[in-house]
Amino acid sequence: MTMNDKGIVYGTEDLLTSLCNSVTRVLGIATQSKVYYSAMVQRITKVGLKPDIGCFVLFDGGFTGLVVLNFAADTAMEIYERYMLHMGMPKSELASSHTSDEVSNILGELMNQIVGDFTGKVRRELQTNITQNQPKMLVLTKQVMLSVDTPLDRPEMRRVSFYTEKSNIFYLELAIDRTEFVRLYDFDPNEETDPDTLMDKERANMDAESSPPASDAGDNDELLKSLGM
Repeated sequence: MTMNDKGIVYGTEDLLTSLCNSVTRVLGIATQSKVYYSAMVQRITKVGLKPDIGCFVLFDGGFTGLVVLNFAADTAMEIYERYMLHMGMPKSELASSHTSDEVSNILGELMNQIVGDFTGKVRRELQTNITQNQPKMLVLTKQVMLSVDTPLDRPEMRRVSFYTEKSNIFYLELAIDRTEFVRLYDFDPNEETDPDTLMDKERANMDAESSPPASDAGDNDELLKSLGM
């Protein structure tokens, strides 16, 4: 997210780009491999879970939306195996099928990290808050259509293609209520605004101001000595 101009309008495609960057960042670190996404985005009319593994997360708060990741079996196994090997798991102990619960659990955990990374950027850079539910993973043999629990007044839906280092493909789909953010005044988008941290700093400053400087006591001792007291 970049906000260099005062009054900049930040819309759906910007949110989508930020989400895509969270996907590539989290999966890249988790698997120690390159993950890319297409420069072209599709406008779609509905989102859904597709074979072989579908995962979705709802978020709500400053704005409402639904994020879906759809993995083919080969893609799911590549991501799972790279992640587990990077974590030090012997190859002989890895699951051999994408239908294994272990594969679904790992992909669900990675999606949780992806959306968590995204919500953190939203909080810092757009100064609003969204909360997410626990990701749901399903092993599928046919397509399942989804709808957002909270009705969207002006829904916008997008699909982006992603590519792994082995050229396996998976897809991200986003359904979100049309929204725009306009910056009213300058701020540092990289600074975390934690109320508890700010209050602790303020208390520390007040304590420092109320306590006498240590150097004053030393100066008083020298003055008394010079007066022979």
